[in-house]
Amino acid sequence: MSDRSLKERFFGWLYTLSGWKYEGTPPTDIKKYVIIVAPHTSNIDFFVGYGYKHLVGFHPNFLGKKSLFKIPIVGWFLKSIGGHPVDRSKHSNLVDQVVEIFNKSEEFIMTITPEGTRSYSPKWKTGFYRIAEKANVPIVKIAFDYPSKTVHVAEPIYVSGDMEKEMEDIQNHFKQFTGKHPEKGVR
Repeated sequence: MSDRSLKERFFGWLYTLSGWKYEGTPPTDIKKYVIIVAPHTSNIDFFVGYGYKHLVGFHPNFLGKKSLFKIPIVGWFLKSIGGHPVDRSKHSNLVDQVVEIFNKSEEFIMTITPEGTRSYSPKWKTGFYRIAEKANVPIVKIAFDYPSKTVHVAEPIYVSGDMEKEMEDIQNHFKQFTGKHPEKGVR
């Protein structure tokens, strides 16, 4: 019997049944890293990612507004699927909050959409880069390509500190992939 849970097998089966496939898998030899997912153009991306994570059997986390986690059933559900509450007020430093989670954890995988929105944004948010740099963890690029129904996973990269150049390289990597709504994707 597989060591994957019934839930993982079920959602993996739905993912495959829907016609999606994948190229590459997240690293198993690295216990902490930041995943960036792009292009992020639809709420459907959550379900593609959710099916993929169950198919390959890994457990990434994501950030959510602290206020959402205070709602009893919603908070329980978000935590059960990997959500971490964060204070997104202007008086808090989100990067430092996430770095603290990395530093306190033996294993931690954080998923971030660098566009920060489901609409086209020519300038990506840099939080994921600063988190990776401060926590000294690699970045794993994951792309959802809707025309081919393929999730593409790139090899981990460690940032060097040349944020301007590396942000351009990272963004250029995603230009080869097409989101659900191409008019909203990486350009």
